[in-house]
Amino acid sequence: MLRVAVMVSGGGTNLQAILDGIAQGSITNAQVVRVISNSRRAYALERAARAGIPSVCITRKDYPQPEDFNRALLAALQESGADLVVLAGCLVVIPQIVVDAYPNRIINIHPALIPSFCGTGYYGLGVHEAALARGVKVTGATVHFVDGGTDTGPIILQKAVEVQEGDTPEVLQRRVMEQAEWVILPQAVDLIANGRVAVEDGRVRITR
Repeated sequence: MLRVAVMVSGGGTNLQAILDGIAQGSITNAQVVRVISNSRRAYALERAARAGIPSVCITRKDYPQPEDFNRALLAALQESGADLVVLAGCLVVIPQIVVDAYPNRIINIHPALIPSFCGTGYYGLGVHEAALARGVKVTGATVHFVDGGTDTGPIILQKAVEVQEGDTPEVLQRRVMEQAEWVILPQAVDLIANGRVAVEDGRVRITR
């Protein structure tokens, strides 16, 4: 059974997609053992409570020294016994000591088709604002492993979403979540839980 820790910053809709996938059986051999938020106001903590999942808030405000925050985050993950860390709308830059402790065991969902609209500064609604400003006809979401860079780790899954005439950033954000994020993030967790994901020479191979 794959033990999953989910890191969140806001509403927790991607966390809910994972919880629903486990409950409905589309995700097998996995359980969420802890939810970690960097905001005490994150509604994702309420979702965790309703599901009976232990949660903790670790915020940089409580740790004047960055090294102390990094160590506290790593300790929370290690104490959970997590095999996989899922960044589900998490706006924290993952410290290198955490990346080093979980090589190819941290995944992130990004609301665009990497390598488009990704990297430093591209997060949240700003991703969709940039996509609309560029006039792209297709956008989507990407699940990838986390490495030492920003959105640079090996890509696991991607799903395209059509941009429609008259879209606002908010409308497009919702469509990307519904049609892509909430679909491929649970899929990725299930693939990993069932031993179907391998990283070879910096690229992901999905086995049958």
